[in-house]
Amino acid sequence: MDLVSLLYGRQERGWQAQANCMGVDPDLFFPERGASTREAKEVCRGCVVREDCLEYALANGEKFGIWGGMSERERRRVRRARALERRAAMVTAS
Repeated sequence: MDLVSLLYGRQERGWQAQANCMGVDPDLFFPERGASTREAKEVCRGCVVREDCLEYALANGEKFGIWGGMSERERRRVRRARALERRAAMVTAS
């Protein structure tokens, strides 16, 4: 079973069918705490749907695993930066 089917069942989204992680062992993307994420990120590096994957994880609050080539810590930084940008835009607009 591939990673996409494992995570989402048989329901496919267009971008998921094009993902580099299709057919890759899902455990690679959910390493034990403190384990290397290098191999998973390498799979993501050249993926044509990397941005879609990352946006999915950000929109759905994925707390574990490598999504769009980023760890949870890295995604948390992106969420914070975007929140700051939204607040700054709101202040500027008022």
